[in-house]
Formats: sequence, structure tokens, C-alpha cells
Amino acid sequence: MEAYKRWVRRNKEYVHSLESLANGFTWLLPERFSETEIGPEAVTSILGIVTAVNEHIIETTPSQMNTRHPESSSFPYSLCLTLLKDMETLVEVVAQHYYGDDKKWNFIAVTEATKVLVRLALLRNSGYKMLLHGGETMNDGKDPNDANQQPVHGRLLRQGQNGNLTREGRALSAMSRFGENARVLSDPTWFRRVEHHQRAIMEPPETSVKRLTLSSFLSEKGLPGGLFLMGEFMFIARPLIYVLLIRKYGLRSWLPWFVSLSIDLIGMSASTMSLTDHEDKRLSLSVPEKDELRRRKLLLALYLMRDPCFGKYTRQRLESTEKTLEHVPVVGFLAGKLIELLVGVQTRYTYTSGS
Repeated sequence: MEAYKRWVRRNKEYVHSLESLANGFTWLLPERFSETEIGPEAVTSILGIVTAVNEHIIETTPSQMNTRHPESSSFPYSLCLTLLKDMETLVEVVAQHYYGDDKKWNFIAVTEATKVLVRLALLRNSGYKMLLHGGETMNDGKDPNDANQQPVHGRLLRQGQNGNLTREGRALSAMSRFGENARVLSDPTWFRRVEHHQRAIMEPPETSVKRLTLSSFLSEKGLPGGLFLMGEFMFIARPLIYVLLIRKYGLRSWLPWFVSLSIDLIGMSASTMSLTDHEDKRLSLSVPEKDELRRRKLLLALYLMRDPCFGKYTRQRLESTEKTLEHVPVVGFLAGKLIELLVGVQTRYTYTSGS
């Protein structure tokens, strides 16, 4: 394994090129949304896992370990969450194929419960800092704008591709990873990872930072800290609650949809309220954390793509738009293909997206 790590670190440009090439080939796999999609899903999941592991190896190069979060010297929570993300759709299609539509939710619930446990452990291990992109991005509490870095555009492009290697749903960031494009609006997190690596060269090694316990965090931060933790706990638990309600009431019921939306709204309200002054105590967020709050708000648009809202309203609007544009040369063809792809993606990639 050490030999493989050394090879990846020495040949990271070559590794990125191979990953991009493999990612392109996955688009040529047949029957992406058919009943027999286990094979294509397995291929894309494996590629996603390999990419995530390679990125982790590169990011944990010894010369870069100085500025990494304490997580880098313990359990790799972020890597674990990325691997779970890469595997969850494969778990779903395999469970659906062998156990049917109803029992597949048992397996999805187990996957989501595992993610909840890992995220709670990461939240505690980080000293109760905001989870960025569901915990897949490390939060070191620093503003990337504080240092003068120059973006490396070739690397940025690869980060955008490899970070979302698995699934066409992820390629359609307006769907399962809608929040990815939200990062580009201001200070993209894709840039942030590269900037984090560049700081490793510019900054001296840091001494170990004592992590806050839950009691010390609440004692230090007061009511704003309690509201912040309430928002984070609701953000972490929401996907699992949503899946459990779907398992019990079905996708056609409005109850899971409304409960999930309510949890998101209450959690975001709590996070926003934590930024106001309470008895001279107030939380201050870094630029990445502010971007994360904006990303979570943008993810609310995914509720339009979740059943039963999608089946009753959104799909009708899309089909109406398709009929309106179908007689327009080129535009009508492209609109039809886009809507067809959105409908296919919706069946799998929106019930826990953004978590």
C-alpha cells in the first residue's frame, strides 16, 4: 500500500488524466436508467471510490499534513463519507433488483444511518464546526482569502470533475448535487481545496489544537452555540428521517416531503439566528461556512424534484415546456433530451441529495 501511495503522489497529474478518461467512458455505458443498471452503477461506483482514495492520498502528502485538520491524524471521516456517497446508489439499485421497491428502503435507511453516525463523529472530532458539503470537505476554520494564492486552472477543472465522478446525477449539479454549482457563485470550494494545499507550503507547522467538548462549546458560545448545534443536528438527521418516513408511508405521501422540508427550514433558521447577538455572545463564520449556508438554501430547490411534488406538478411543467419548444430547431431537441435526462435522474438522485 505504501508503494501505491508513493506512486500516486509522484504521478498525480497522470492519475488525474486517467481518472478523467475513465469518467468520460462511463457516459458510454448502455442502459443508464434501465432495470438492469447494476453493471453500470458498479463501474461508476468503483471509479468513484478509486478517485476518492487517490485524492485522499494526494491531500495527505506529508508536506501538506501541517495545515490539515486534526482529522488527518485520526480516522478519515471525510473520505468515509465520500465513499458512502459513491456507494449509496449502487446499494439502492442492487437492493431494488433483488428485494423489490419496498424492501430497498431498508438498505437505504442503513446507509443513511451510517452516514449520520459518521457525521456526528466528525462534528464532535472537529470541535463542533460546521460540516461543509455534508462533511466531505474539511473545515479548518480558516478563510482561504486570507492568503495570497494564485488559482491553478488545470487543477481546478480536475477537482470539479473528479469530485463528482460517480453518476450522471452528480454531473447534473442542478439535481443530485445541485449545491455544487452554488459554490461557483462566490469563492468556490473547488478552489478552496487547491488553496489549502498551497498554504501548506507558505505556513509553518501548527501545534495540535485542543478540541472543544460539547459542554465547553455550549458554555463558551451560549445560546448562539446551541442554535448552531441545533441547525447542524437537523441537517445531519434530515436525510435519515426522510428515508424512514418514505419507507413507512411511501413516495406518494406528502408527509415525508413536508416533514423533510420543515426540518430543513427550521435547521436553516436556527443556523441563521445563531449569527445574531445574544447576551454579547455571537458566532462568527468563516467564508467557507457562509458559503455552506448559502449552498443549503439553494438545495431547497431540490424539493421541486422530489415526489410527490415532482409527479404532480414539476413533471407536468417540464412536459409542457418540452411541447412548447419541440418545434424549435435544435433548441427543441436539446430541451427534450435535457428533460428526459432530468426525469431519469429524478428517480434516484434527489431524496437525500445535498446531505
